[in-house]
Amino acid sequence: MNLTDTLFVITARGGSKGLPGKNIKKLCGKPLIAYSIDVARAFTSDDNICVSTDSEEIKSVVEEYGLKVPFIRPDYLATDTATSNDVLVHAINFFEKQGRKYKKLCLLQPTSPLRTVEDVEGAMMLYRDDIDMVVSVTKSHAPAVLCQDDEEGFVQLVYNKNSVGRQQLAEMYEYNGAVYVMNVTSLLEKGMSGFSKRIKYVMSKEHSVDIDDIYDFYQVESILKNR
Repeated sequence: MNLTDTLFVITARGGSKGLPGKNIKKLCGKPLIAYSIDVARAFTSDDNICVSTDSEEIKSVVEEYGLKVPFIRPDYLATDTATSNDVLVHAINFFEKQGRKYKKLCLLQPTSPLRTVEDVEGAMMLYRDDIDMVVSVTKSHAPAVLCQDDEEGFVQLVYNKNSVGRQQLAEMYEYNGAVYVMNVTSLLEKGMSGFSKRIKYVMSKEHSVDIDDIYDFYQVESILKNR
């Protein structure tokens, strides 16, 4: 599958509070971000893969891995308040100024190294031109256990009011952050917050692990070593 109408964007900020330097931290012998680069390369040439970063160090590591980084994000996209939407629109506009227009954008966040080529392919196959986005999710058991304090300070279940088994609750899902396939026109005209036509692609629990801290990192490392 060679997708020339799709821009693959890998977003990689230099600052990480939960796990400093995580995007280029070595995971089983290669930088974390390399796992996402490898998946993108299964679908397209390097010309259609964009690592968007604010870090010269990440740029250096990525280029040592053989992928040219087209730009360093401007200062206004290197702050804690910069959104994913801002970063993606910047990437689209950068390539459009070079005369390269894309119909789709596939966002691959580097913190999902267990995401597979088959996962991305599955999401791509669900995409249609009349929707805003296909987003990867995983089944959630949170509705069975999610709770909060009531007005008297006693903890109460939010969804599972009758304390039934979770198998009896309506099936619910949570975004896992691994794959987003977006309609570029929708992104530019409405922004991600304005998306209303979203389709889910369900991923396994194992493939859905998102690295936020060192404990997630150890979990992924253990899974990879035992595969």
